[in-house]
Amino acid sequence: MYAYVTLVTNADYGVGALALARSLKAVRSAWPLLVLATENAAGIDALEAEGCIIQAVVPPPLSSAFQARHERSHLHAAAPFAKGGKPAFHKPLDNFCKLHSWRLTAYRRVVFLDADTLVVKNIDKLFGYPEFSAAPNLYETLADMHRLNSGVFVATPNEATYQTMLERLDVHGAFWRRTDQTFLESFFPDWHGLPYTFNALQYLYFNLPALWRWSSIRVVHYQYEKPWQADHPKAQLLRPLISLWHAVYDGHPIPADLPDP
Repeated sequence: MYAYVTLVTNADYGVGALALARSLKAVRSAWPLLVLATENAAGIDALEAEGCIIQAVVPPPLSSAFQARHERSHLHAAAPFAKGGKPAFHKPLDNFCKLHSWRLTAYRRVVFLDADTLVVKNIDKLFGYPEFSAAPNLYETLADMHRLNSGVFVATPNEATYQTMLERLDVHGAFWRRTDQTFLESFFPDWHGLPYTFNALQYLYFNLPALWRWSSIRVVHYQYEKPWQADHPKAQLLRPLISLWHAVYDGHPIPADLPDP
């Protein structure tokens, strides 16, 4: 048995996860969406009504020193976001809850999808990819290709793997600059590269438009600003992507004739 997995930590990501669930239905995925819900999650009733499996999750046990180093203000001071803005509801420490994916041992393999992603073509074949598969963090230049983005990844649940992760995660002085992404790069140094089209970061749309072809894009990832934000600072640059998200959220089918940038 396989499952898609996402993480909901607050009301905003509950909204995002609902659009994600509807997108998976729109592309006729054969597998369910399992929602890892923290204590601050919201929108769970709507996700259950959409057919999602809900599983409560708590953050991994992390020392107070580790938490202080990765708290939002400290992390952004040490590693500021210079290219885009993370909304206030985003808490970097929550990212480590993604590691719970390896505890889902009822499933042979899982595909994790951030709650700010939208699936626009069927991606069920990802369950045939090996652990650990992820796409590059490509959003500005081709130099980004060497880093992974953990918005979409393929994992094989295994409790022993999870326990080994905990042993390596919170060691003395550890600072994971991009939280779970930097950690996963370290834990899986030979990670298998998925095509960027399986995790197309939205800034690619205006930074490298020649690489954005709707005929090949399978997952749109709304990194940085979110399409449901009322005060979206890049709305004009990303209007087609924002409109697409709202259409799917409202239950409309995914258009077959989206124009390339």
